[in-house]
Amino acid sequence: MHQLMNEHKHKHPPQYPYPHPHPHNDPTGAQEMIHFVLHDAHDSVAVVVVEGVKAGMALNGWIMDEDRMMNVDAKQDIPIGHKVALKNMAVGDTVIKYGIDMGKVVQAVQAGEHAHVHNIKTKRW
Repeated sequence: MHQLMNEHKHKHPPQYPYPHPHPHNDPTGAQEMIHFVLHDAHDSVAVVVVEGVKAGMALNGWIMDEDRMMNVDAKQDIPIGHKVALKNMAVGDTVIKYGIDMGKVVQAVQAGEHAHVHNIKTKRW
């Protein structure tokens, strides 16, 4: 993922390791923690980049192509490196990650849930 992120030019590229404050400050001067990243605002899943994501947490995500933030509430525990669903998806829906089709939903998934091999499969077979 580090290589992919370096291929895109952003005003404020993230620093490793996560977590880190996002460079955009809110009006009060506080900085936002990044919990997940996605390339395109139309992605339906994003990659969790911190350990310890638990059900009930409010998560902040960085949309890299637009250099802006978004939010989703975690409905399940999600391990680092796994995907979080950004929208409700029904069986048969296409899953978009990094702006490309990465598979289909085989078990309904709600925004904030763990999106992984139990509910997403490739379309290749």
